[in-house]
Amino acid sequence: MLYQRSSQLFAEAEKVIPGGVNSPVRAFKSVGGTPIFVKQAKGAYLYDEDGNRLIDYINSWGPMILGHAYEPVVQAVTEKAKLGTSFGMPTELETQIAALAVSMVPNIDKIRFVNSGTEACMSAVRLARGFTKRDKIIKFAGCYHGHSDSFLIQAGSGAMTFGTPNSPGVTAGTAKDTLLAKYNDLENVRSLIEANSNEIAAIIVEPVAGNMGCVPPSKGFLEGVRQLCSENGILLIFDEVMTGFRLARGGAQELLNINADIVCFGKVIGGGLPVGAFAAREEIMNYLAPLGPVYQAGTLSGNPLAMAAGKAMLESLNNDTAIFQRLEEKTAYLEAGIHKVLQANNVVYTINRVGSMISVHFDASPVVDFQTAAKGDNDTFKKFFHGLLQEGVYIAPSAYETWFITDALSYEDLDFTINAIDKVSKTL
Repeated sequence: MLYQRSSQLFAEAEKVIPGGVNSPVRAFKSVGGTPIFVKQAKGAYLYDEDGNRLIDYINSWGPMILGHAYEPVVQAVTEKAKLGTSFGMPTELETQIAALAVSMVPNIDKIRFVNSGTEACMSAVRLARGFTKRDKIIKFAGCYHGHSDSFLIQAGSGAMTFGTPNSPGVTAGTAKDTLLAKYNDLENVRSLIEANSNEIAAIIVEPVAGNMGCVPPSKGFLEGVRQLCSENGILLIFDEVMTGFRLARGGAQELLNINADIVCFGKVIGGGLPVGAFAAREEIMNYLAPLGPVYQAGTLSGNPLAMAAGKAMLESLNNDTAIFQRLEEKTAYLEAGIHKVLQANNVVYTINRVGSMISVHFDASPVVDFQTAAKGDNDTFKKFFHGLLQEGVYIAPSAYETWFITDALSYEDLDFTINAIDKVSKTL
């Protein structure tokens, strides 16, 4: 496949956009080459500016569960746009989608809409701090919760060491209130809590990690974190920006049967439009302004276009009783096919999967946290990525991202993908 037009567009973009992209992972820095510029998408496919068709395994980083340009979403946005695109005032639609979301997700009474997953997680942490009247939070290495200052932290060694920023522009004052733990290491979490007794407001975690590849929680890990939070007056925040409404109707809370205190959403809840949300039981949410002292606001929060798209998406997921079973079966089929061809071609690898999230790691060891994810052979991944791209299959341009499966994928698409992986793996 040729990508001449994409290369030209990238060169033009670099002149007026930092790095030529509006989000760093799009720049192909970790895999080399120049990014693909998309012209349109439909169903399971992307169509780029050079006229190539690509089977899409990013799906806008998760929300396109039912495929690109899903007709009910397109129709809802089109009809709503005719009535006005933004008001900065309440609409009935906000209440309707809020009631729908609350009915689908366990353990939440109220929800507040924002404009991105980053904003949702940032607001959830502020709410937790206000509710508990404590300052510190625990996050996990390899879990991404957006680019808010509190989350761009790399902690030093030892439970008492203050965190240090891993991005210029994040102050040391902010960093000292963020403690970094190891994912799937309950004793590490316990030691941090003991070393910071009565100082920790919240633990924020991806219940199924998706930003170091797909990394499932080990048996008993999240249950243990839940218990530690309950015993120590700490709020447990589930970042379900990826997992919410994807792994089950009620997200990871339903799938894993673990209740969080605050849940963050994004992506799916807007049907692919820019949106986010955070939700909790009533006593916590009532701490938000205008009812309570914790301030959070947004002029475009509850934007009618995003609300229309999200309502159409959630209604489709809520009404289709077989959707999550179909996603499970398709992803399991893909996983089995990948296992078969990689084994046949003597490739060293590990596959992680939960529901319709899956990733291939080029290392034989189990991938359970950021440290083990980082052991993967990145040179092999680069060859794998570009090989699949030439075959017409698009996966995330980073070894540290999960793949997202859409119901729009046919079994012919899955077989095409498996055959492409077979062909590419012979060259690795």
